[in-house]
Amino acid sequence: MTGKVSESAAAAVAGITSGSSLAVGGFGLCGIPDALIAALEEAGVDELEVFSNNCGVDDHGLGILLSAGRIRRVTASYVGENKEFARQYLAGELEVELTPQGTLAERLRAGGAGVPAFFTPAGVGTPISDGGMPWRYGHDGSVAIASPPKETRVFGTKRYVLEEAINADFALVHAAIGDTDGNLVFDKTAMNFNPLAAMAGKVTIAQVEALVEPGEIDPAHVHLPGVFVQRIVHTGPQNKRIEKRTVRAEGRPS
Repeated sequence: MTGKVSESAAAAVAGITSGSSLAVGGFGLCGIPDALIAALEEAGVDELEVFSNNCGVDDHGLGILLSAGRIRRVTASYVGENKEFARQYLAGELEVELTPQGTLAERLRAGGAGVPAFFTPAGVGTPISDGGMPWRYGHDGSVAIASPPKETRVFGTKRYVLEEAINADFALVHAAIGDTDGNLVFDKTAMNFNPLAAMAGKVTIAQVEALVEPGEIDPAHVHLPGVFVQRIVHTGPQNKRIEKRTVRAEGRPS
């Protein structure tokens, strides 16, 4: 065992204080760091700023922190199936920055790579670049805080908008396999946003289903090297939930 291994999820999230910013991995409910989120809720921290593709559902994932009123601001690309997310946003209780999904992914990656900003065509000619998107509503339904306009520039014959990288105080991620040095392997759709969120955190905390010794993972199979991971905790097999279950009626052809 190395100094990166924590004995519990609670020990792994120790040091995350109220007002911290978090980059959180996962895609819908796939590959979310549920044990770390639950431990954070138990710790009682609040006023959190979250960068994540979405905010879970009402009773699972980041939705737990949201329902408890622990999140101050969210940067996400997808509201999803979370009714409480929509309610808080429209009621003026939550600040929300909606951003294109690919832009969010690249902002996280850029933060981990040390790139402060980049130009992208996504959002040019819309409120993403022109400003005016409601970040926070007033309690009377008015726009209390609107997004500012962003710098645009023409390369060749095409206009691009400048997007800034994301660096978070902490990152919370879920991996299928990790070794005690922090090298991680993600499973299928859990590859979405988990490696990128991990790169963007100043302190990255990984929960893993299987914890192995260094050398047991083929180096060619490592998705994220341990240099990006500061803490790791073995949480065992994850109880995987379906965000929106859809089935065909009995006897009906598929």
